[in-house]
Amino acid sequence: MGWLSAGEGYEVALVDGRVAARATAGRAAGRQLKSLPRALRDHPEVDRLRRFAEWLDRHATACVAQVDSWMVSSLPVPTGLLARVWPDEAWQSALRDLAVVGDDPDEVGFLRGATEDGELRVVNLDGETVRLSPRTVTLPHPVLLPDLDDIREFAAELGIVQRVEQIHRATWQRPDDLDPKATEIREFSGGSFRSRFALAARASSLGYRVSGGYATARVRDGDRTVEASVWIGEPYWEDTVETGGLTWQDDNGRALPMRDVGPVAWSEGMRMAAALYAGRTIEEGKNA
Repeated sequence: MGWLSAGEGYEVALVDGRVAARATAGRAAGRQLKSLPRALRDHPEVDRLRRFAEWLDRHATACVAQVDSWMVSSLPVPTGLLARVWPDEAWQSALRDLAVVGDDPDEVGFLRGATEDGELRVVNLDGETVRLSPRTVTLPHPVLLPDLDDIREFAAELGIVQRVEQIHRATWQRPDDLDPKATEIREFSGGSFRSRFALAARASSLGYRVSGGYATARVRDGDRTVEASVWIGEPYWEDTVETGGLTWQDDNGRALPMRDVGPVAWSEGMRMAAALYAGRTIEEGKNA
């Protein structure tokens, strides 16, 4: 965005997401000022730029949330859609360097670009830049990526930094020796919080939904949607509370035996439970 006139002697623009000003006359003409002059703080052009900056922030947040949803669900995304949104800097920032899979599920590459005709430019695991034009691609959840440790090591060599947490996302593998009838994990139960409000606030800040006495995360796992839930205490309870067990339910609200929980729902449920537990109050002199 270029510089806009803002009254006599000044121009304003968005610079790194903030309203900046520069003088158009005098010895400082053409130089960006360190702070916004008092005379401009209520100027209509400054107000318009502030509101535009707020919209850009909301747009960037929405792009990240949408890409994160695509990644967690591992649903196919039309290549043409990626090509259409790629010129938008917010979309590009959210998508750049994500691991993508095209027609061959064993061929993983890091997304670097997209052309108007739907062709993707990716860096494959041999370090070569290749072009792909599948009808759809997936942004796989890391628990579904083969040889994840090798992919992480290669990404570190390339200096890859992802806006949407994917390859370095904390993952949990479901054990093979689960009780066929068990429906609850207690590994992250017993985390103490000063109040139910504090625990609910932590859940919300981490992006989880708070409903009744639970923090929940809905996850599309394969061809079904599963909801992971952690007990966080009765609403309006003001005394100390502790995190409860982790369970999973199907679309009809029926508890799923742990052995029936898919890999993505298992990993995301454990991730939520661990993140809530990590914020617990630790008494001085006790081990974490």
